[in-house]
Amino acid sequence: MQEGVPPSWTSPSRHVIPMTVRIAAARPEDCGTVFALIRALAEYERLSHLVTGTEDDLRRELFGVHPVIESVVAWDDDLAVGFALFFHNYSTFLARRGLYLEDLFVVPQARGRGIGKSLIGHCARVAVTRGCGRFEWSVLDWNEPAIAFYRSLGAELLPDWRICRLTGDSLQRFGSASAAAP
Repeated sequence: MQEGVPPSWTSPSRHVIPMTVRIAAARPEDCGTVFALIRALAEYERLSHLVTGTEDDLRRELFGVHPVIESVVAWDDDLAVGFALFFHNYSTFLARRGLYLEDLFVVPQARGRGIGKSLIGHCARVAVTRGCGRFEWSVLDWNEPAIAFYRSLGAELLPDWRICRLTGDSLQRFGSASAAAP
């Protein structure tokens, strides 16, 4: 069991319970809850070993002097059942900003009730309201339920694009070497 994650989040029970879910912007006091949901997502994706950030890091990025991310939480009464975390990117071809969905997660026992669709719909409305040229995210290639869900929304999976990433020692090495280059 993950610390900070209520046992009901990881329960295999799939009982359908009527829910009235509200989507609300994360507040500073929600950082512990959002961070617990991030850890639950990492466990689901089999990537827990990659979670090196802390709740304080998250709080600084969400609510610091220069916030770089935004988050919304799906609440069923006072229980958080999902979240979305997003930020702006930019398209040079469109000459417009876009919205990038970094993470979307609904706790297992709350799936199949439209919560994920409500979260992603909220983000799409943010993109439209802000005049974004596109709304993008990535999905792990093995996550067939998520792929099917995204396709059902009309999302196009881009087969020609691959994510490139520098991190950790590679980023430090390249960043340091590039600083010395002319």
